[in-house]
Amino acid sequence: MENIREVTRELTPPGANFETFDRRLKDESLYPFTATGVSTLQINVGRLCNLACKHCHVEAGPTRTEVMSGETAAECLRVIAAERFETVDITGGAPEMNPSFRRLVEGAAAAGSRVIVRTNLTILLEPGYEDLPGFFRGHNVEVVASLPYFTASTADRMRGGGVFDRSVEVLKRLNSIGYGTEGGPRLNLVYNPCGAFFPPPQKSIEADFRRELARRYGVSFTELFTITNMPVGRFLKFLKRSGNFKSYLEKLAASYNPAAAGSAMCRTLVSVGWDGRLYDCDFNQMLGLGCGYGSPAHISRFDSARLGRRRIVTGPHCYGCAAGAGSSCTGEVA
Repeated sequence: MENIREVTRELTPPGANFETFDRRLKDESLYPFTATGVSTLQINVGRLCNLACKHCHVEAGPTRTEVMSGETAAECLRVIAAERFETVDITGGAPEMNPSFRRLVEGAAAAGSRVIVRTNLTILLEPGYEDLPGFFRGHNVEVVASLPYFTASTADRMRGGGVFDRSVEVLKRLNSIGYGTEGGPRLNLVYNPCGAFFPPPQKSIEADFRRELARRYGVSFTELFTITNMPVGRFLKFLKRSGNFKSYLEKLAASYNPAAAGSAMCRTLVSVGWDGRLYDCDFNQMLGLGCGYGSPAHISRFDSARLGRRRIVTGPHCYGCAAGAGSSCTGEVA
């Protein structure tokens, strides 16, 4: 477990004034922190992406070479067919760029799972991907789309020039085939703050997004998820570079909410990395913290009974999911 100690040292700023996350769990009788089942299999197919966003915890980009192989994707499909998870959540990078992406969607849909695809939207305008909206609709895929804000200036500052306009174009295409409309398939947006601060209440900023996207662009969506920026990847580098590392970690810890901790997504989710290794969540994956304490370590050795009661690997970054109303891949939890 040396890697846990190394990560804890990296994520504990000099002079920081907060208790360890495990200490807080003990105070609330949540220690040891354990899973309560596995209803969601989240598959991160790699770090290859057509964008290189400033806040990306995956540090994805066009030059990344970590890409899930066909053999590992086949192992995922074997497990999906056997376990028939309630939800299969496919992410990246830009997951659409993985050669096995469509096969994973088809296999998960055939198993009867709710299929979620996390997209940056702009990839759907690239050559070879233009038909994906129809493919999504045909397989009843729920689309979860990252959109930093409802204005171009703020969104492009995080994601690159022109990204916002291209994102809006794709949202309109998705709306045109029913996504995000009344009675249509779900089109959910994801909001991350663009600095070292917390997101506002989810329903409040959702109302702002809904009003402004409709008024300015005629775009509709199903729901908006707010996600607290985790001290991982490019955002961690930003915190250190900008001098906000210590204050941000202390703010996360000071906002600890035991109800949010108890509802953390890792308690019902297993994350699969591009190389098939298993993790408690996508954030642990980016920190190299694999499932520990004797849990199966690779998709080829998936054991739902053992993983469903495993002890979860925790560190200072976990305050990000347990602060305030909580944060998960589907937004607030408490």
